[in-house]
Formats: sequence, structure tokens, C-alpha cells
Amino acid sequence: MSRSLKKEPYVDAKLAIKMSKLRVGDKTVVKTWARASTIITPWVGFTIGIHTGRLHLPVVITENMVGHKLGEFAATRKFVRHGGKMQKDIETAAAPAAPAAPAKK
Repeated sequence: MSRSLKKEPYVDAKLAIKMSKLRVGDKTVVKTWARASTIITPWVGFTIGIHTGRLHLPVVITENMVGHKLGEFAATRKFVRHGGKMQKDIETAAAPAAPAAPAKK
């Protein structure tokens, strides 16, 4: 459910202060753990390091991201693949064989 329209969008206070101190064209990455913060218009063009639980993923804010939460752009889980050993055997069998090298004379 979305936030009430009577309230302002949620923005972490510490993050808002850090972002307000940046100058236009500044290339520094602001690290944050506030994944629930909403992206606002003045942040467009800056880079924010969003914490994934293990590291800070640098994300450049664009106009299309305004109104979304920071956590939407930094996945916390890494998908490996389904299937295990049986799936690996199927993939190797389906891969095209490498052409044989020509014999030396």
C-alpha cells in the first residue's frame, strides 16, 4: 500500500542533509543504508551507494527513478540458477562443440 497523499514522501533525514551538501556535477558517491527512502527530484544526476546487506551498490539517479524507493534499484539477493547438476549436464550437451584445430604437417 502506498503512503498517504496528506504526508510528504519518506526521505531519511541524514540522507537528505548529505545530498543537500553536494554541488552540481559532484562525482562523489553518497553511501546510505536507508533503502526505504523515496527518490526526490533534487537528487537527479547524483550517485548514491545503496547498501545491499553486503556492499554498497552505486546507482546513478535519473528522472525515471523519481518517486520510487532506493531499495528497488539494489537487489539484495543474487540469482545463480535452477537445476543443479542435472541442469548443468543439459546445458553442456546443448552447447555447440568447438571446431577441431587443423593438424600440423
